[in-house]
Amino acid sequence: MQDGNKQSGVSRRTVLAGMGAAAAMSLAPHGARAAGGKEAPQLAALVKDGKLPPLAERLPPKPMVVTPLEKVGTYGGTLRRGLRGSSDHNGILRLVGNQGLVRWNMDFTEVLPNLAERWEVSDDATQFTFHLIPGIRWSDGHPFTADDVVFAIEDVVKNTELYSATPAQLAVAGKPVVVEKIDDSTVKFTFAAANALYLENLATPLGQHPTLFAKHYCMKFLPKYNAGLDAEVKAAGVSSWTELFRAKCGDIEIPSRWSNAEKPVLDPWVVKEPYSGGATRVVMERNPFFWQVDTEGNQLPYIDELNFGISQDVESLMLNVISGKIDIQERHISVLANKPTLSQNMKKGDYRLLSLVPSAAQQCQIYLNITHKDPAIRKMFADKSFRQALSLGMNRQEIIDIVYFGQSEPYQAGPRPTHPWYNEKLGRQFTEFNPEQANSMLDKIGLDKKGSNGIRLRPDGQPVFFSIDVIPTLYPDLVDTLELVKSHWAAIGVDIKVNTIERALYYTRGDDNAHDAAVWPGPGGLDPMLDPRDFFAFHPQGSRYAIPWTLWYTSNGAKGEEPPESQKQRFKLFDEARSTADLEKRGAFMKQLFDITAEEFETIGVCLAVGGFGIIRNNLRNVPEKEPDSWSWPNPGPALPQQFTFTS
Repeated sequence: MQDGNKQSGVSRRTVLAGMGAAAAMSLAPHGARAAGGKEAPQLAALVKDGKLPPLAERLPPKPMVVTPLEKVGTYGGTLRRGLRGSSDHNGILRLVGNQGLVRWNMDFTEVLPNLAERWEVSDDATQFTFHLIPGIRWSDGHPFTADDVVFAIEDVVKNTELYSATPAQLAVAGKPVVVEKIDDSTVKFTFAAANALYLENLATPLGQHPTLFAKHYCMKFLPKYNAGLDAEVKAAGVSSWTELFRAKCGDIEIPSRWSNAEKPVLDPWVVKEPYSGGATRVVMERNPFFWQVDTEGNQLPYIDELNFGISQDVESLMLNVISGKIDIQERHISVLANKPTLSQNMKKGDYRLLSLVPSAAQQCQIYLNITHKDPAIRKMFADKSFRQALSLGMNRQEIIDIVYFGQSEPYQAGPRPTHPWYNEKLGRQFTEFNPEQANSMLDKIGLDKKGSNGIRLRPDGQPVFFSIDVIPTLYPDLVDTLELVKSHWAAIGVDIKVNTIERALYYTRGDDNAHDAAVWPGPGGLDPMLDPRDFFAFHPQGSRYAIPWTLWYTSNGAKGEEPPESQKQRFKLFDEARSTADLEKRGAFMKQLFDITAEEFETIGVCLAVGGFGIIRNNLRNVPEKEPDSWSWPNPGPALPQQFTFTS
């Protein structure tokens, strides 16, 4: 067995670039709780009244010790943060749901211990043995053990009625992982082939499954363990046991994760007022069994309560920020057009600005649905010359100047220019504005006839028209970008509709392969292996240019639609890259993959991702003022909000 740096639990370093100084924070694997450790006054009162076990019985014998960023904090206060509508569940996840087996460090470069205090990795990267911190308890006081981890994967995630396919992080070579208990505090994951990236994937939000489902609670909603489940399904007024399970136990990325106050969790705070239909806020209160302490032995979290106010529009959220009603926020307000307003109102709102370092590659990636259900549109989108012509017909510099205040540069896709795997062709090809060449290319592929309105006609006589799905509440800048693209493409005879829709419908249309095209910020700038959705059909929801191809890949050919050979080549290269711990060999595989992606030109990018920002109230401390901005590093969660504290 190869020891994963057993003393510190640190994994092999991920190939990332662009982050600066190391965080002023550390996390000890574990250590004896310091003498004189304290708890929040509210919990002490419950202990005194006999309603809660003493602190020593609620903490592990050797709890994980967190070094506060600035200073040991004080108990108390309500942290206020904003959500947008009824489908902003990831806004909660980013602050609260960071309790996996492992986690990222502040610089987004190393994997650190979390619920697993240490681990070993086999030399061939097929076996990962995790040693859990002994004595941790779920929020209802029930012990957290290896049985919970085995249950979460073997009984839940590998249940084909709950999951149509095993999540990509837990399957290699078309086969799901096998998880087995060694003893109460030790669990072994065995993959069918090398999975050298597993620790890094485990540190991301999509790696949370092993610690998401408490066996003693969630087993009640599985037919395997509950013979009377049909009656409970009927009593609950739902259509199936799977629907009941989701309502009670949730999943990583669905609102119901935060809608059941009874569900045991391992998070610093637990649901008090749930995220459910019609709710105007979500309230969470301190978990009395949380398993971390500070350097003086004080149980975390410091902050008593979280209050997520639900706004229906960004304007309301901005007003709350400016008037001092929000304590930390970057989600939804990190739009360049908002920055002058937020800068001008710092004194009024009593806040300071937070800087976000983008890990994304692309500010706006356009995905034409190459697997479209309409044969005529499918044929048009599948023509590489059509996609290249659209790219040349886009005035990127105008978009950058107007929408992004000149703070970017034309870019297609791929690792950012600072990354060691940067591929110039992938990033820069067809980014010049050349409408003459675009018109010539469109003429040559048989779109040389136009209607009276100047819009080109397809061979079947229909106008060259399609809609592009975009979520205005989540990415208003992408709406502005598309409006400019619409005018650029109209000038070369292509008509589009900027289709502004709600997030739930956006995903539904994608899942059903019912969209013409869609936009999303393109990931993979600093973490190209963790989110390669733009490089090949990898993500069943994210690779929106060919979702049926992703289903074929993730199901090992059992579902979806068989992709062309160039996709299969990239599947193989990626599988080879993620099967080796040798960074040089891994890089060689990925560079070959990028070369193929550049040649195929499946997506159309606009400009390099722009750095974001947010606000932190001046009396909220222990908060880093510069942090990565990434779904893989779900800011601000890896900064450990349980050690955030208020000053008087």
